Amino acid sequence: MIEFVRGYIEYVCPEYIVIETAGVGYQIFTPNPFSFRPSHDTIVTVYTYQYVREDLMALYGFRTREERTLFAKLLQVSGIGPKGGLAILASGDVRQLVQAIEEENEAFLCKFPTIGKKTARQMILDLKGKLQGVILGATNDLFTSWEDEKQENAFDEALEVLKALGYADREIQKVAPALKKEPMSTDQYVKRALQLLLK
Repeated sequence: MIEFVRGYIEYVCPEYIVIETAGVGYQIFTPNPFSFRPSHDTIVTVYTYQYVREDLMALYGFRTREERTLFAKLLQVSGIGPKGGLAILASGDVRQLVQAIEEENEAFLCKFPTIGKKTARQMILDLKGKLQGVILGATNDLFTSWEDEKQENAFDEALEVLKALGYADREIQKVAPALKKEPMSTDQYVKRALQLLLK
């Protein structure tokens, strides 16, 4: 198991990042890739989860161990795969998710892409009372912003991230007008869009 990868962010796209360390580039799928800024002068640590299936081997990365722990627990729920787990964690608000599970708030859980009533119920059955450790170490502000990003590119990139997370075009178009009201970075657009989509 790879505990973490530490190195420079070499590349960022809507689905994954590439970290270069010791001359090797690791492709790592993350909840919000644009929360990582490509930089050759700042070393970052990404906590990883290695996912192995008969037809797939992939690395999933997170800013904190608590976020990774929650991802691993989500994968244990029937009906949730890695893509669904990333979409759930992309909101960046671990406490809100854990609170919804503890309070059996199925309506909130069903707002995530690919999560229907049956899966939401299963999440509650499988995870309620088992996430206290996740809350203790979690932070609401998991992501950093890009201050020097061009506005139009930031907005377009955010829409691509939402599509990669599994949101339908009609859902994205509902929140797009509200997003354009103020200039933000890609990461801020994604977080704001997820807040609106989860209301």
